[in-house]
Order: sequence, then structure tokens, then C-alpha cells
Amino acid sequence: MCILAHSLLSPMATIRYNIAPCTTSHPPRQTPETIPLLETYKEHLESLHGHFHRASSVERAADMTLSIIRETNADCVATAHLPDSLQTLLAGQCADYGVEVLAPPYAYEGGLQNTLDRAQVGITRADFAIAQTATLVEITTNDDCRLVSSMPRTHIGIVYEDDFVDSLEDASPVLRKAFAEHDKNCVASFISGPSRTGDIELRLTLGVHGPEIVHTIVIPRET
Repeated sequence: MCILAHSLLSPMATIRYNIAPCTTSHPPRQTPETIPLLETYKEHLESLHGHFHRASSVERAADMTLSIIRETNADCVATAHLPDSLQTLLAGQCADYGVEVLAPPYAYEGGLQNTLDRAQVGITRADFAIAQTATLVEITTNDDCRLVSSMPRTHIGIVYEDDFVDSLEDASPVLRKAFAEHDKNCVASFISGPSRTGDIELRLTLGVHGPEIVHTIVIPRET
């Protein structure tokens, strides 16, 4: 589910949107022993009906992403905040299969918000992930970037393997730094599995207010 958090960690700031480049705010690098964090994240994500993948390279991540796109029978996907190498590989692969790619700078008539409904899959890179809650955290000053992870039926989140922290408490310094740098135009999206809602009888339904299917692909940082 997508949750927006801002004023809790930066009381002087307000949520506003503008058309500016996506931001990147890396958490402190983890020790080489990242496997326990990844296993914790995987366990919690799968308990939320999400899907976990680990790629050995950016090329392998592109192949995994294309496989998911083809499984959904998508003819249009949207991307945001991806590493340049992954964006280039995906664009080429999607072109080979006749899949349209909506990509930055989103120079579409009426803006991305009036175009994004064509995309069945949204593919974004998270700034970091929180293992204990299986949460991807996206920090952006561009509302278009946030729409890509919240509107399509399927969301694929890409995150570097060394961009994991254990808990929300560990994430707080990173978020405070981002809000301090962008005190008027910064939004943090917390994404934990598929969107879900429950009725008075406590029956959960997935995909009502956001993506119904969520994948996380962990990639190595490029050297």
C-alpha cells in the first residue's frame, strides 16, 4: 500500500508538487553482510502478497522486468527514476516486443496524469528499502514520478542491494536530510506490498486504491 509521509519527520515543511527532476537520497551504505536484511524484506513482502526477485546484474534485472511485463500482456508501461543503463535496456527490449514506454521527461499533451492510464505496468527505482516492513521508499520532488508507482495495476520496484535499512528508525536520518534539502517540494512514498483495503467485515481486497500486483527486484550497484 502506498502511504505518503512528510510532516511527521519535517514539521516545517508542507506537501507541494512541482515539475522538477526526481531526487535521489541514499541511506548510509550497509556493511557487506546485507543478506539478513534482504531475507527479512523478502519474508515480509511475501507475507503481504508481494513478489521478491534478486538480479545478479542490471542486464538480468531488465530480463526479469520484461518477463513480468509480458506476463501481464501489457502494451504500455511507464518508468521513473531508473538507472540510465536499465532504462536503456528496457526501452530496447520493449521496442522489440511492441510495448510502448512512457519515460521522463513525460512531454505528453495534458501531462503524464492524462496519459498514464494507458500504462498497465509502472517501473520505478526506490531510494531505499526498509527490511522490517518490506517497504520501498521513494523520495521525489516530481509528482509524475509518484504517479508511476501508484496508478498502474502492476508496480515493479527496483532497489539497490546496498540501499536497505533495518527499521523505520534507521530511515529517519535519510528522510530528514531529504526534507531539509527540499523543504517545499518533497514527498516520500512508503510502498509496502499491493494496495489493500478492508470492509466492515474485515475482508481484504487488493488493488482498490493502487497497484494490485507488486514486485521488488534487487540489483547490484554498478561500478
